[in-house]
Amino acid sequence: MQQIIVDIVISPDEWIKLYRGEATDVHTKSRDGRSVRFPARILSRFYLEDGVRGSFLIRFDDAGKFSSIERL
Repeated sequence: MQQIIVDIVISPDEWIKLYRGEATDVHTKSRDGRSVRFPARILSRFYLEDGVRGSFLIRFDDAGKFSSIERL
């Protein structure tokens, strides 16, 4: 299993684009410098009035498929 930690700030306006399907993936860098891309839908439960903000631990299986996410 692989895991990464990412720090994310997505404004409500940016989230609307993701919600409408204008964009489907989040592109960011992990804390260790790796470039990562993952489906925006995995962040849905963390959306608040001010968007999605925080640090998250994302786990992937050995094939690189999403397994779980938690806010740190």
